[in-house]
Amino acid sequence: MPDNPLAAVDPWDLVAEDYAASTISVMQPFALRAVELAGLADRPVPPRVVDIAAGPGTLSLPAAEYAERVEALDFSAPMIAQLENAVRAAGLGNVAARVGDGQALPYPDAEFDAGFSMFGLMFFPDRPRGFAELFRVLRPGGVAVVSSWAPIDRSTWMQMSWRALGSADPDIRPPAPNPEGLENPEVFEREMRTAGFERVSVVPHTVDMIFADAEELLARLTRGIAPLELMRRSIGDGAMAARIEAMRSYLTEHYRPGSPLTTTAYLGVGYK
Repeated sequence: MPDNPLAAVDPWDLVAEDYAASTISVMQPFALRAVELAGLADRPVPPRVVDIAAGPGTLSLPAAEYAERVEALDFSAPMIAQLENAVRAAGLGNVAARVGDGQALPYPDAEFDAGFSMFGLMFFPDRPRGFAELFRVLRPGGVAVVSSWAPIDRSTWMQMSWRALGSADPDIRPPAPNPEGLENPEVFEREMRTAGFERVSVVPHTVDMIFADAEELLARLTRGIAPLELMRRSIGDGAMAARIEAMRSYLTEHYRPGSPLTTTAYLGVGYK
């Protein structure tokens, strides 16, 4: 698989604090849908849960409401620090977090009843290995839910973001469709089945986001966003500041306050 700069830990380390503060409203609806698809609330015995590429705990915290225990893992130590802060603030005693590699999980075979990876496994350098490891640590009958963004043409939020960036630099183009990525439901299903999962389904889920004004939208598009951190490191602080100002002007002109923008993800569900 081709190298992906977002598979490296550095950009996630650098955006961890802002990511935890600013992306929760975008990510959490998908996490709640994943918890629902896994049926955590319906189990007669509280399940043991693993959350891979857990970030600041967007999935781990709501899963903890229903779980005996949640083991959360991420390769970014600052992300794990944010997660631990959130666990303490929530007063949760059943969430354990550690730094680790989702492609080499530090857990025994058949340890968990449910496993998740929300917008994390999609970036793994070796996705098949990530799926295989998730399968390995599930108990027979266990369920996995993995999420990936749908193509940009299914997200008016991402379209608006890339048009705003393009207004700052006409050489900036939105990402091309990637038929070999998990944004392709057929690839998504095939990779889960290859790892051993059965009864696999890939479920789309769309979230509406409404912003009070262009300034609020700009903050959501620019705070805690790893690709923009990579851009800033490439072009420098001054050039990045100029791009953000151009984005502000574009959004002020083109975003009608209070109008909804949508974003869609695919959630792959499979059973061991």
